[in-house]
Amino acid sequence: MVSLLSLGDAHCKAADIRDKVETLTKNTELDLRGYQCPLPVLKTRNAMRKLELGERILILTDDPLAAIDIPAFCNESGQVLIHQSAADGDSHRFLLERRGEKL
Repeated sequence: MVSLLSLGDAHCKAADIRDKVETLTKNTELDLRGYQCPLPVLKTRNAMRKLELGERILILTDDPLAAIDIPAFCNESGQVLIHQSAADGDSHRFLLERRGEKL
């Protein structure tokens, strides 16, 4: 079933979409492919120190131990691991959000 939106609702939804796009473009990307343990976690921590609370960072790495180390870092430091996935080849992607002050 399709419903028609009033002009006010359409404007409100467009503003919500615009806000989400602006938030996504504020995310930082950190390409750590080629670095091996412990550098991906150390560089991630240093980059997250520069973020404001609530900001997100996308981490790209091909270190196989990062699949263990980065989630452990988030757990220990109070950061949020929003998403973890395998990428091209042996690469991994992590989307993190800065929540905790402890870095």
